[in-house]
Amino acid sequence: MKKTTTQTLPSEDLKTRDRLARAILEAGPSTAVALAERLQITPAGVRRHLDALVSDGLLVAREPYQHSSNTRGRGRPSKVFVMTDIGREEFEHSYDDLAVLAIKYMNSESGAAMVAGFANARAEDLERRAKPFMAKAKTDAAKFTALAEFLSGEGFVANVHDQGIGQELCQHHCPIAHVAAQFPELCEAETAAFSRLTGTHVQRLATIAHGDGVCTTFIPKLTKKTTTEKVGKRA
Repeated sequence: MKKTTTQTLPSEDLKTRDRLARAILEAGPSTAVALAERLQITPAGVRRHLDALVSDGLLVAREPYQHSSNTRGRGRPSKVFVMTDIGREEFEHSYDDLAVLAIKYMNSESGAAMVAGFANARAEDLERRAKPFMAKAKTDAAKFTALAEFLSGEGFVANVHDQGIGQELCQHHCPIAHVAAQFPELCEAETAAFSRLTGTHVQRLATIAHGDGVCTTFIPKLTKKTTTEKVGKRA
């Protein structure tokens, strides 16, 4: 971890902040309570270090995305702490460098087909794990919201917005952005998985890997024709 204004801190404090940041990097957006439980640190100690990481620009505190039906009758939800672009740059490079080297080696030894196969396998695993989250949804809108909630749990900090003729799925963080920048097959396979999960052709409009601020995917409204075609294919 590169140090910013924390350079003069005692080594134990630096280790604790490093553990906190890495926990968020691995688990995605997390509350102070969840981090305290995971790392066995007092809530007061966690909040002190989180405040410092926010001050350094490595983390940002955000309101958690919640389905409207889940917020009735409850108090104000706890804020979640999310890795910023600066934080990703400081914490992710060692993991990314290893991943890039591994995929480059795979490409040189086995060719592009092996890289594409790896990308598809990753996307299929994501799809398999997302299906249970979406299975309980009663409507298309709820299905897309469930997909966003699943992706947030995977560290993508995702939400959906109504765009009239469809929905826009936004991923505000990408744990594999630096790898995907060199191997776009990862983004392409992920987009194909979204298409299968939503039951319609989707369009990737922007990606963090290509320098955009947010990964944006447009999901058109499902039509009767689309549903009929799906049923016909199953028959």
